[in-house]
Amino acid sequence: MPVVAKDSDIPTAQILVVDDEVDHAQVMGEALRRLGHVCTIVHSLADAGEELDHGRFDLIVTDLVMEGEEDGLRVLDRAQQTQPDAETILVTAHGDVPTATAALRGGAYDFIEKPLDLEVFRNLATRAIQAVMLRAQNDALRGRLDEKFGFEGIIGNAPQVRQLIATMRQIAPSTIPVLVTGESGTGKELVAQAIHNNSKRAKMQFVPLNCAGLSESILEDELFGHIRGAFTGADKDRQGRFEFADGGTLFLDEVGDMPLIMQAKLLRVLESGEVVRLGDNESRHVNVRLISATNHDLGELVSQGKFREDLFFRIKGAELKLSPLRERREDIALLADHYARHYAVQGDKEIPQISEQVLQVLTQFDWPGNVRQLMYVIQTMVVVAEGNKLEPRHLPPEVREGKGELADAGLEATTGMSLEQIEKQAIRNALRVYAGNREQAAKSLGIGERTLYRKLKEYGLK
Repeated sequence: MPVVAKDSDIPTAQILVVDDEVDHAQVMGEALRRLGHVCTIVHSLADAGEELDHGRFDLIVTDLVMEGEEDGLRVLDRAQQTQPDAETILVTAHGDVPTATAALRGGAYDFIEKPLDLEVFRNLATRAIQAVMLRAQNDALRGRLDEKFGFEGIIGNAPQVRQLIATMRQIAPSTIPVLVTGESGTGKELVAQAIHNNSKRAKMQFVPLNCAGLSESILEDELFGHIRGAFTGADKDRQGRFEFADGGTLFLDEVGDMPLIMQAKLLRVLESGEVVRLGDNESRHVNVRLISATNHDLGELVSQGKFREDLFFRIKGAELKLSPLRERREDIALLADHYARHYAVQGDKEIPQISEQVLQVLTQFDWPGNVRQLMYVIQTMVVVAEGNKLEPRHLPPEVREGKGELADAGLEATTGMSLEQIEKQAIRNALRVYAGNREQAAKSLGIGERTLYRKLKEYGLK
């Protein structure tokens, strides 16, 4: 999403300029750079493909006819596949107008004829970028509106989050069991609660139980309850979680940690719909929807003999896989803003602004604890901040110093990218965060300005 440059109403965007005429490409890039945008300039279809596959852009400006008469259309097609949120402007000679007009029906934002009127060109680019920004704002608004309809806490515009919410909408009204998988801190209980809130059982109980660390005897008592005298200290009858959740939803977190003997007893209840309290002979019928969650690979546990295959297939009616935060870094700023507002209101403080430097650190950090860790970090910053702006000095040391950043798991985000592509993207991100200020960008990257200038020239960045 484009960010608004400081003291300006013009959104700062990442732009890819594609033109085999070097001088013409430089003119277009310079015209856009003067507006504060970060421009990457390439001169061939192949180089454009590389950038589109490994970069992230808000606007693509491409010549329609280059070495091949349809190169511009191929750039448009590639952009639609790899940059679904971006807009594309075609640059065309007068004789190619019919082709450019047809391209509009194929998804291009607009076209402009040569020779360029730079003022018209800049205005057209600005409108395209504003269209991208407006869509992103609307998506964020829809995400916030979801909170009113029970999807609270599930915030984000990343494709993984949109698909997750779409699937949740489909399965929530049913009674199908659900298995939620993902690393610790990704929000598995929030997903389970949201499914319950949007189901026909929403007015009944949502009952959570974390199975991790519970012995067989304690877990059995928690799930099925007991009668008076069942064991020493059992001085009265007690409902288990299954009975308490009757008519509603039972959420078993960390189900992969359940002992094998308890797995067999759980399977029996799921198949019969009846529970027997400890010390009792009488069975009680229960009507419960089960949602399970784990940070383990249950398929692997089955192959190791640590999890029952029949129970695995029983609880895996629909599986929802939650992505770690490092794989959807585009949502970090939105989540940080949400939690900053939440904890400011909770603490009766003025809603703070998050500085660009903080946003850059948050976006680059690897977040081994995922959304839960980000939430605690923002809460701490809001509490300790003395003013109405969150600055780098308010960051916890482990985040400010980047400990845990680019851990092994975080490398997945750059799999398939060359070192050159990773470096190029880092430079683009820094220029974007600092609205094209090269001095600040170089400082944030830990390199000298002369080195940054050389890299900008080497990579065709403006």
